[in-house]
Amino acid sequence: MNQLFEIDLKDYKETDIVFRRPSARAIIFKEDKIALVYSKKEKYFKFPGGGIKGDEDKKDALIREVREEVGLVVIPDTIKEYGSVRRRQKSTVSENTIFEQENFYYFCDVEDKKVSQKLDDYESEAEFVLCVVDIDEAIEVNAAYKSDDFFNEVMIKRDKRVLEMLKNIR
Repeated sequence: MNQLFEIDLKDYKETDIVFRRPSARAIIFKEDKIALVYSKKEKYFKFPGGGIKGDEDKKDALIREVREEVGLVVIPDTIKEYGSVRRRQKSTVSENTIFEQENFYYFCDVEDKKVSQKLDDYESEAEFVLCVVDIDEAIEVNAAYKSDDFFNEVMIKRDKRVLEMLKNIR
């Protein structure tokens, strides 16, 4: 998959161990809008998707994560690669550890039906909901996002940049 860009904060020691957590993220257009996760608590938008488990296929992870986070059912034969973003920074969870995440973005369509969400604790706490919004609104909201959790800020800046790239190809 083509790498769109890389975020490397270089805030770690080269001798630190690397913890890798790849993820799959969905780009779902609904006419002239985009379907995103919105955190009602934190006030940001992010692409639906999340961590790839073990040797799970990226597309299977995408289908599972979209269903869990926003209750949308991905149509498997519509999945098409867009690109990846590699993120490296000092872990906020483990000392002497580099957090590395390759985020694989895919275009896809979803069925008209919606199923119930199956959120993790942190997703429930962040009050994740599905929003179908104008891409400019999502960019504006994410540009204004500030948090005490720098880790989240890096994630939202990543998705803001991907949204800007998508706006330029539409």
